[in-house]
Amino acid sequence: MNPKSDELYQALKEKDFPDDFCKEIAYRQMTTDYTITRMLGYLYRISNPRIEDVVDEMLAIFSDRDAIIQKKELEHAQSVINDVYNRGL
Repeated sequence: MNPKSDELYQALKEKDFPDDFCKEIAYRQMTTDYTITRMLGYLYRISNPRIEDVVDEMLAIFSDRDAIIQKKELEHAQSVINDVYNRGL
């Protein structure tokens, strides 16, 4: 378990969200430093988000994360292709 998960759980509890919701977000959905840090930033900026707003933000964070992963994979593939072009098989 990520040590930052407890911080996210507490931040959600401070917004008076139900305990089950807080646990689901903090311990099951957002489990990387990147996603937790992004959600914490959101929670610290927004004073009274609705549950729907938090879920929308979570989905946006996941979408950004997936785009970054895909970009890195494409960059790696391009690097391999360039290496093959430069050195041959």
